Amino acid sequence: MKLYYAPGACSLSPHIALHEAGLVFEAIAVSTKTHKLADGTDFYTINPLGYVPVLELDDGERLREGPAIVQYIADQVPDKHLAPANATLGRYRLQEWLTFIGTELHKGHGPLFNPATPEDYKPQVRQTLLARFAWVNAQLAGKDYLLGAFSVADAYLYTVLRWGQFVGVDTTALENLVAFQQRMQARPGVQAALRAEGLLK
Repeated sequence: MKLYYAPGACSLSPHIALHEAGLVFEAIAVSTKTHKLADGTDFYTINPLGYVPVLELDDGERLREGPAIVQYIADQVPDKHLAPANATLGRYRLQEWLTFIGTELHKGHGPLFNPATPEDYKPQVRQTLLARFAWVNAQLAGKDYLLGAFSVADAYLYTVLRWGQFVGVDTTALENLVAFQQRMQARPGVQAALRAEGLLK
């Protein structure tokens, strides 16, 4: 398998999932500025949408969209329990979290990364995000992870949480989220992905 990623982008989530799964894969960096690979390949020939992540399977099939990719990864190693079994309520809870993180948190950061966003609009964006994070903080009360035990949804939440330091979304007052972030950073699979992307000092 090949994972096309950009350091620190949402592709960090499946990168973590692959390390947690213990699967053999090749990580290939994509420049978000030039949309090219290190060898000069135009990334649009791999994903016409131009963004990461993309997981290329051994048969050449390609999967796009992080939430789909992390569930595929989890299903390759059911004994690792990275996702609840299909057709169970637990699996739908996982999908509920992946959807919430993708639509409310991930996409919610978009205006803060967009240089065309008017400065006077950004405080409202940050306020909305903080309200969403405060809700997640409450959901983590008494739990180590979103579903109780670690799942691929936690990798996605951790990835998006990291962005706050770059765009002024300060979640340091949200104690459960702070503890969650520390717990995640201590996981060997997370450390391996961060190290591979040059994000671990």
